[in-house]
Amino acid sequence: MIDILNYKLYGDVTVYDVIVVIVVMAFATIIAKLVTTNLRRTLIDKMKRDQLELMLKVIYFGIIFIAFIAVLPALGLDLSGLLVAGGITGIVLGFASQSVVANLVSGIFLISEKPIKIGDQVNIDGVAGFVEDVNILSTIIRTYDGLYVRIPNEKVFTSNITNYVAHIARRFEYVIGIRYSDDAEKAIEIIKRLIEDHPFALKNPEPQVFVDSLGDNSVNIVVKIWAPSTEWYSVKMELLWNIKTELEKNGIEIPFPQRVIWFANELRANVEGKEEGREA
Repeated sequence: MIDILNYKLYGDVTVYDVIVVIVVMAFATIIAKLVTTNLRRTLIDKMKRDQLELMLKVIYFGIIFIAFIAVLPALGLDLSGLLVAGGITGIVLGFASQSVVANLVSGIFLISEKPIKIGDQVNIDGVAGFVEDVNILSTIIRTYDGLYVRIPNEKVFTSNITNYVAHIARRFEYVIGIRYSDDAEKAIEIIKRLIEDHPFALKNPEPQVFVDSLGDNSVNIVVKIWAPSTEWYSVKMELLWNIKTELEKNGIEIPFPQRVIWFANELRANVEGKEEGREA
């Protein structure tokens, strides 16, 4: 048996070497199959099918290729020249594809972590809008103006992401100024009633309505309201208009800026007139 294993097929390559190569390649195939199967189960609901299959094929054949390169010396092949050429080629390709690899890796992390998903309203590095697509290399945002913006995944992954709808509820607030002559308590009661009557204004967390400051021209009432994240903008617009019209119906108005101006000539005339009156 030992003689058979040491039998040379060609050069210094023996039957044993060939068996080692076959075993290593079979083991690499099994490992590649297990890795891709587990990845498919993990990412099947998080990635598009075509993107997932492409990534799995790259990983599968990548593992087998690495194993094949590792067993070439056992077949009597000198890899020194190949390694030099491959090293130079790898450096060139590395610089050329650095951003592509970074976007690919970032895309995998984004799809796994899922900080955003299609349909979310987000702000990524100053680009605000709806998430239209999350690909392996890039993320597509449709801005509120209807523009489509492609953001590389590396930039998405390393930027601060504001997701406006990740939480079920979102708060907004107003600062409403009324005249000093108006009844602030009555204004607060009207605003609270309008909030209670609105079907999408949440009661928990509880809304807040209170006098916040006494301004130069007005008593400033702060209004803080929670609404479902999907409805908050329409609620904000509707309640603002309802508050304005209802306050006006009850004689409560938003004051205009007021300033008292003294004219120098008029002031001098008043002073001189008073002095003459004293002398007389």
